[in-house]
Amino acid sequence: MTLPAGRKSRRRFLRSPGQVIVSAFALVVVIGTVMLMLPISRSGPGGAPFITALFTATSAVCVTGLITVDTATYWTGFGQVVIMALIQVGGLGIMALASLVGLLMFRRMGLRTRLTAAQETKSSGLGDVRALLLGVAKVSLAIEALVAILLTGRFLFGYGEAPGRALYLGVFHAVSAFNNAGFALYSNNLVGFATDPWVCLPIAAALILGGLGFPVLLELRRELNRPNKWSIHTRLTLSTYFALLVIAVVFVTANEWNNPATLGPLEPPGRLLAGFFQGVVPRTAGFNSLDYGQMKDGTILATTVLMFIGGGSAGTAGGIKVTTFIILLFVILAEVRGGRDVNIADRRIGSRVQRQALAVALLAVGLVMSATLLLLEITSLPLRDVLFETVSAFATVGLSTGITAQLPVLGQLVLAGMMFVGRLGPITLVSALALREKQLGYTLPEGRPLIG
Repeated sequence: MTLPAGRKSRRRFLRSPGQVIVSAFALVVVIGTVMLMLPISRSGPGGAPFITALFTATSAVCVTGLITVDTATYWTGFGQVVIMALIQVGGLGIMALASLVGLLMFRRMGLRTRLTAAQETKSSGLGDVRALLLGVAKVSLAIEALVAILLTGRFLFGYGEAPGRALYLGVFHAVSAFNNAGFALYSNNLVGFATDPWVCLPIAAALILGGLGFPVLLELRRELNRPNKWSIHTRLTLSTYFALLVIAVVFVTANEWNNPATLGPLEPPGRLLAGFFQGVVPRTAGFNSLDYGQMKDGTILATTVLMFIGGGSAGTAGGIKVTTFIILLFVILAEVRGGRDVNIADRRIGSRVQRQALAVALLAVGLVMSATLLLLEITSLPLRDVLFETVSAFATVGLSTGITAQLPVLGQLVLAGMMFVGRLGPITLVSALALREKQLGYTLPEGRPLIG
């Protein structure tokens, strides 16, 4: 039987898990935009403008945190709950969440659903998807609940908030933190808590755990006391993530120590805490306890690089991911040393993985440079701020020097597109848009063009 042309094209477009994920994320952004445009979502008269609602919904679903309006005052409680729900859905992954709901309701999972879930969660095989999805839900909810309890207690007993308000603040910021979203219910984000360890440290812990990635967290839960059993992915992620974290904390703290607009006015313990927190957040968190618009150029550049690298794969962090960064570093080292293979610890990294890492990095560089150039052409903002904003959007970080609301409509649409692409990943997006794949049935003779 011949299918109608319309049905045939739809099947061809949605034949891969990547295409389904892109479509699902787009659908949730649309739903979130519509809900935020409702008058009940906005504090002022009428509903939010389309561009404002679209940008906020995209930022929430892509767990970024860039905003054009003040989350604390512009949106009602209903609107803030919508944002929190979009953050949670975006953080867990549309298809991972849908597969989990289907599993719990019907106690079974079809092959297409397993393939989709494996693609979204970066599962190593079809057989472990069921256990992986349940593990993702348990770990996520457990961490969010623990952080919410700690924050609720602090808001309740430390700041005199009413019990209901304290609980609401605790849950919202816990969800935003673990999902590396960076949305806050305070107009100055977390600047008012810069020297409060009972707020900053639980949020920083949630940021780190969410940024490591679900495969790492689940493996640590099983093999925490047996590091010799850890996979190469877990070892690479942990070592690279925390090495970059130490470098970031030391550099930011030292560079901003005497800056009168950032760390300078604080007492030494407060400087250390604020420096630590600002060293954590570039890994795609989006919270800030200091004003990035007042930071030194060196700090801005270092933060831009850290944002671009991002966090762990298959988690709530963005960027090109630490595994991509470290693999490319070892590729360079192997080439400099004249080695034939790329070896890390006791494993050889295959050529396919090397090509994937190179493709992700180069696509990311191309997208960031193109968006930065476009924003420079349509605004009169300085390169430092525009590049910082663009990388923040692509890496789904949410940090800003304060220019987001100043951008024209076209600029906001560019950033929304960067957030969408950054959350899904360049490779996933490109594969989702490709209608068909072609493989050559032959191999061409090897060519050796001059390099350098």
